Amino acid sequence: MILLKFYSNLSPFKRVILALTLGISAGLFFGEWMGNLEIIGNAYIRLLQMTVLPYVLVSIIGGLGRLDAHMAGRIGMKAVRIILVLWLAVMLTLILLPFAYPNWETAGFFSSSLVADPAVFNFVDLYIPSNIFSSLSNTIVPAVVLFSLLMGVSLISVKDKDTFINLTMSVGDTLMGVASFVAKLAPLGIFAISSAAAGTLDPEELGRLQVFLWVYLIAAGLLAFILLPLIIHWATPFSYREILSVSGEAVITALATGTVLVVLPMIIERTKEMLEKHDMDCEETRSTVDVLVPTAYSFPSTGTLLGLGFILFSSWYVGSPLTFEQYPSYIVMGALTAFGSMAVAIPFLLDFFGLPADQFQLYLLGSVVTARFATALAALHGFVVTLLVASAVVRRLKWHRMFQAIGLHLGVTAGVMIATGLALTYLIPYEYEGTQNFESMRLIGTPAPIKQVSKPEALSAEKLAQPRLDIIRERGTIRVGYFSNALPYSFRNNKGALVGYDMEIINELAADLDLKIEFTHIKRRGLENKLLSDGRVDIVVGGNAITPKVALELAFTKPYTHHTAGLVVLDRFRDDFASTEAINEMEELIIAVPGNDYYSRIAKKHFPNAKQVSVANAREYFKGMHKEANAFIFSTEAASAWGLLYPEYTVLVPKGLKFKAPVAFELPKGELAFVEYMNIWLLLKKDNGFLESVYDYWILGKDPQPKEPRWSVVRNVFGWDI
Repeated sequence: MILLKFYSNLSPFKRVILALTLGISAGLFFGEWMGNLEIIGNAYIRLLQMTVLPYVLVSIIGGLGRLDAHMAGRIGMKAVRIILVLWLAVMLTLILLPFAYPNWETAGFFSSSLVADPAVFNFVDLYIPSNIFSSLSNTIVPAVVLFSLLMGVSLISVKDKDTFINLTMSVGDTLMGVASFVAKLAPLGIFAISSAAAGTLDPEELGRLQVFLWVYLIAAGLLAFILLPLIIHWATPFSYREILSVSGEAVITALATGTVLVVLPMIIERTKEMLEKHDMDCEETRSTVDVLVPTAYSFPSTGTLLGLGFILFSSWYVGSPLTFEQYPSYIVMGALTAFGSMAVAIPFLLDFFGLPADQFQLYLLGSVVTARFATALAALHGFVVTLLVASAVVRRLKWHRMFQAIGLHLGVTAGVMIATGLALTYLIPYEYEGTQNFESMRLIGTPAPIKQVSKPEALSAEKLAQPRLDIIRERGTIRVGYFSNALPYSFRNNKGALVGYDMEIINELAADLDLKIEFTHIKRRGLENKLLSDGRVDIVVGGNAITPKVALELAFTKPYTHHTAGLVVLDRFRDDFASTEAINEMEELIIAVPGNDYYSRIAKKHFPNAKQVSVANAREYFKGMHKEANAFIFSTEAASAWGLLYPEYTVLVPKGLKFKAPVAFELPKGELAFVEYMNIWLLLKKDNGFLESVYDYWILGKDPQPKEPRWSVVRNVFGWDI
């Protein structure tokens, strides 16, 4: 009873903070078992999203429809211009946030997003709804917003519109009632989300989340104490100190309650007092305040837009920052999706930019802190927008001074973010472990026995006349030729063992046939034909691409995977290689190619003006032995593995570069029975899921072994297994 009474006396804000604290504590105490609460967290998220789009629809229509034509014409264009300028200023601020992200070395395994077609910015589909109900059901926020704006503007000139406007207000109030009920469940939802996250997230992920929180809070401070009050101070008769002191009560109230709705009357009253103090009180300015404050509440505020910075953080977090070409769509899409709540906008933008959907969980974990500051910024935004429009109505707004304030703010923000990035780099512990993790990889299955042979002997003429498969079975060994450093297909790990994608498959083959393996190192490409034909090697592995010329000399199995052509460049130059069109405009372009005509022809086709530099192997390029080359054309699957060892490089597929080559095992020419058997065996391994699991492990980096449970007090301190 005492605890229940204590809880009931807490404010909603304190309840959420308590739930967050208890959730994180429970996650650390019980560990991964708390992941079972994820379903409750997901249910809470869906409840949050449920009323957003319907509320956006009716609030925008009703807010605009309440205006009369004369008032709308007098106020509308000025308000639109000012709001758009503020939106642009905030979105440009967001683009500066990546300067604050630490310059940590990161690299990852191959990702299918490298070769997936990027989302196409289709203006018609995103903004012009052919069926508004379809747009609502598919959460296409920009289309819903445009429809609502057009409906609201059209409603201004409609006669006898009071009944409809009252209906939108009633529906809006009803939806707000539902939202209020859901808000009461916030402690439960936050507890479930935070406990599941704290119990299952890696410490590294939690460590990186603090980067987002620090950058967010610093950006919020810059917007609250530089951009918004400075615009008022420079562009209107109101002073810097005046706007902060008058808006302080509303800002703190919004911060404490978590909603701007409760402070709208306060904003209206305080702005009218400021207008009267500066002899700007007239019918036009009073009407501006009465109409604009509730109407602007339906539009994205500075606080709302700031939440979109998570998309930039998420792209940095996964090691795939947005390119310069993506920023325009980010600005436009961000502003329009912000009409809904972040619970809708963030998942939509994550999907649009090809970022992992589970990043939304990280956003929600941090939103317990960020949401309050967003609400406080929204209250300040309401004051600033209203005063700017009122000043414009009576011709007291200095537009050039407004743009000067924005320019100064962006300059200060850039400097602060660069300094923040340097500080976070040194203050937050971080150590790159990609090289160590890759070099320590082991075979998934049990390695087949290895027969040590110092120098394999060629088969006699009599033996060569027999089917190779019969010789292999009779001998009890299969002779495997491999290329060293053929990452991630065949290489030696830090224990000196031969491992890799192809090695995993060969060991499985040997186990199925009860064979031992004789390994032969092939020093360079081109020697395998002679070794296969004279019997010193039975099969050659190492990520071998099927090419027309090689297929004339050797036999191949059916493909078991593919090489996708891409480019390897230094991280700092990645934006310069976003498309083949941009690359071909470079002067004195030099591209490194492997020492065969396979990639040379690809480079010649897509980059006809580029000078080519031949490299003997990938390690030469990654070790910086060809610094004259701007880029290295290579398999993205293989280059991603090399990137783990040399994280200063990045792997990308420029827009316009589309080329894939099948990968197969090389076999002796004319051994049809051997080829047929290998094809059947590969088909069996594909159907039973073995090839997929090997691909996931060696190419995508997914560990098939059960993970050790996360550290928890229950398991690691008390020794309980739950």
